[in-house]
Amino acid sequence: MSKKPETQQVKTIRCAIYTRKSTEEGLQQEFNSLDAQREAGEAFIASQKAEGWRCLPEMYDDGGFSGGNLERPAMKRLMEDIEAGKVDCVVVYKVDRLSRSLMDFSRVMETFDKFGVSFVSVTQQFNTTHSMGRLTLNILLSFAQFEREIIGDRIRDKIAAMRAKGKWSGGMPVLGFDVDRSGTSPKLVVNANEAKQVRKIFEMYLEYRSLLPVVKRLQEFGWPNKIWRTRTGRTRGGRVFDKPAVHSLLTSPLYVGKIAYKEHVYEGEHDAIIDQETFDAVGKMLKAHQKGRAQRLVNKYSALLKGILVCPYCDCRMVHRTTRKKSSVYRYYACQTTVKSGADACEMGSVSAAMIEAAVVDELRVVVDDQGLRDAVFQGSKALLDKEQAEVETLLAQLKAQVNRDTEEVRVSSRQGASLRGQLMVRGSFGCVRSYRRLISLQDRAIG
Repeated sequence: MSKKPETQQVKTIRCAIYTRKSTEEGLQQEFNSLDAQREAGEAFIASQKAEGWRCLPEMYDDGGFSGGNLERPAMKRLMEDIEAGKVDCVVVYKVDRLSRSLMDFSRVMETFDKFGVSFVSVTQQFNTTHSMGRLTLNILLSFAQFEREIIGDRIRDKIAAMRAKGKWSGGMPVLGFDVDRSGTSPKLVVNANEAKQVRKIFEMYLEYRSLLPVVKRLQEFGWPNKIWRTRTGRTRGGRVFDKPAVHSLLTSPLYVGKIAYKEHVYEGEHDAIIDQETFDAVGKMLKAHQKGRAQRLVNKYSALLKGILVCPYCDCRMVHRTTRKKSSVYRYYACQTTVKSGADACEMGSVSAAMIEAAVVDELRVVVDDQGLRDAVFQGSKALLDKEQAEVETLLAQLKAQVNRDTEEVRVSSRQGASLRGQLMVRGSFGCVRSYRRLISLQDRAIG
């Protein structure tokens, strides 16, 4: 008796379903777009059960996130699980759900290839392990990116048209206004309690003639910035006021009943909170205090450590500042926290620029004078550059090989297509000859 062949064990392929929707609209429904995408993915995985496909229970859902970048929480979790070896295949409803950027998609596909993860689109059948499949995928993604750019242009044109008519076009509401969505389009309406705070802030600045005292008073009052709820119920805002936030409030044309778009300012359809005279007085004072700062060169006073020093207490970068007393100019580095919120906000305060720069230069001189240390730094840098050069050369060789494979596959496909067209033409010619002979035979019979 012949022995029955042993059944080979099918390898399990762990499939992760990724879903995405650009806006939060409709996500509160019981069955939304993300659910529909996941259901389609589960059905596709179930159809491949005989091949060992199994759907992972983890949910990778990004609701309200654009496909123009990879800054999405579920996307980051998916990439982490891929790098941890928990995923063998990624399933999406359409290619543009993963990304609408060709550059981002190429980066994602490099990660997939690195960890041996395949990629499947439910509605667009192709295989990424095949060069023709990758070519088709890149073509589809190019159209997706083009569509995204067209949509972006339309949105910008719509916002410009709405602002020109004085309408609120969306975004984060500011202190003193609420957004009324009861009409056909959203509209700004005055919040009486917050409007009182706004008027008080303008009055305080005219009184103190400086931003920092206003910040301190607001912190004493316990007044936060605007707090609001999104349509999905999320609470946003409520940050403590600092100098940039107060400056932004004092320069916003919304408070005089106007609305800005880029360099243009239009009459708004909302009510004003501050009169034009007060707003102009505050603006004039702000410009007077800032006079000359914009014209100063960034490194005019040899700020060697600008953008390098970090505060040891709050981990914020330290910025280069100057102050003038009579004819003397004093330089120092100050923690950004103290610059924005006052000297009491951080223990670090400021440090003399000349002193810290001299200390750093002295340390660098020690490094330069130490031949052994110089050699070690040189060898380390050379090894790093050699490694990077080897990686670049390997990548270049892989890309050239990939281009050659794709070119050969396209050439073979074109040759097969030409051969098929030739066969069809030959068959058509034989058919025409047979029809012609049949017609001659019928004519001979009719004459006879």
